[in-house]
Amino acid sequence: MTVTAADLGRALESVENTLRPTVTQDWTRTAGELDWDCRQTAEHVGDVLMSYAAQVVSAPQDHYVRFLAKADEGATPQELLELALTGARLLQAAVSTSAEDTRAYHPTGRADPAGFAAMGCAELLLHGEDLAAGLGTELDPPREVCANVVARLFPGEAPASDPWDGLRWCAGRIALPGRSRRTEWKWRGAPLGD
Repeated sequence: MTVTAADLGRALESVENTLRPTVTQDWTRTAGELDWDCRQTAEHVGDVLMSYAAQVVSAPQDHYVRFLAKADEGATPQELLELALTGARLLQAAVSTSAEDTRAYHPTGRADPAGFAAMGCAELLLHGEDLAAGLGTELDPPREVCANVVARLFPGEAPASDPWDGLRWCAGRIALPGRSRRTEWKWRGAPLGD
């Protein structure tokens, strides 16, 4: 299954629309069930998505491009959200301008732009839910994007009729009827056949 820059855009829009009204709140609250607070979670999202963008444009074969994206100490919640969304926009631009046969290092296999787009959507949506839970709201992501991400990162697994529940189950976030919550999981970064 191909995950595209357009899918990233739809995931980004969903997260932005959910979190934009929360920027007047206290982002030192714990983010969902994580050990991180909302500030650390937003920094992680911005960093990992910028890292994925760097991988796509630089295409190193055996390592990550070495940098860390971190918010300034005094960053406001508005600026923390901006950091996370900027990472998503940079990844979206990298995916949309890269050749489909590009391959770059990721611990789960040398990924193509579609793989990095899928991993970016998963990071954005799953941690967007963490942020939403910590800030007292709820993320309702586009189901087609979730279905595409599950098909790409967890091939052969379609564990729920609701693709959002399926993505959360695949990533160890929830239990499903007849399926306990996963304690270990790994997605596939490399395309099938690689």
